[in-house]
Amino acid sequence: MAHRSGFVNIIGNPNVGKSTLMNALVGEKLSIVTAKAQTTRHRIMGIVNGDDWQIVYSDTPGILKPAYRLQQNMMNFVDGAIGDADIILYVTDTIESPEKNSEWIEKLSRLECPVIVVINKIDISDQKTVIEKMGFWQERLPKAEVIVASAEQKFNLDKILDAVVSRLPQCPPWFDKDAFTDKNLRFFASEIIREKILLNYKEEIPYCCEVGIESFKEGEERYDIGAVIYVMRESQKGIIIGRQGAALKKVGTQARLEMEDFFQKKVFLQIYVKVDPDWRESKRELRKFGYED
Repeated sequence: MAHRSGFVNIIGNPNVGKSTLMNALVGEKLSIVTAKAQTTRHRIMGIVNGDDWQIVYSDTPGILKPAYRLQQNMMNFVDGAIGDADIILYVTDTIESPEKNSEWIEKLSRLECPVIVVINKIDISDQKTVIEKMGFWQERLPKAEVIVASAEQKFNLDKILDAVVSRLPQCPPWFDKDAFTDKNLRFFASEIIREKILLNYKEEIPYCCEVGIESFKEGEERYDIGAVIYVMRESQKGIIIGRQGAALKKVGTQARLEMEDFFQKKVFLQIYVKVDPDWRESKRELRKFGYED
């Protein structure tokens, strides 16, 4: 039997559950997940293998209208995902307005590659709403397959998998069969810290922060990791650190415990905070953080 392999790229608006869906499909927590918009900033690949197929999923940032260079680069990741996809998984949900960012839906209607629309979060909706959403998408993208699902409850994942595998092109595997992502351990260390920032701080603070891994030493018994949280203003630095360092210590403890679970090894983690007013606009800084080629 011929081998099938392809890039299955997940796009959609913020907060529809793209990262939760990717993690559920891959079976690993590769993308950080919070209730805040713009949680995903990078394009993250997760690789799933069968005996005669390989799926290379890509999680992408939520679609938005860019306000600064970082966000423009995030949208470049989405454009790239549309451009190189063998299959597009367009994720929407039962809550958002279907016409939100309609220009992207127009792009999907012109694609030659297969499009699968996943209507997520049916577990928090009712039958009438779900039927209405299905009807809208079947009319809006008549060539697409429309599948209802709950990534949180792992409902209908098998149907999504079958729809994807049946549409994969005949192709040798793109990656080794034992690979599960294109990202390295440094990337996951930085993302775990950034997730804890998103979960522990309010308002604009998470969106003004980036995490850099300054050192990553892999020993026999533990990883020694040095990280820097970059903020844009001195006042934000004070908020991140907190009274007598309590807030930063909480973030560090939560991140270390999750890293130990993810890496399956002890972790010694040191985190510092630095002010970099221009990091969201600086091409040089964004390249350092992996947002520029």
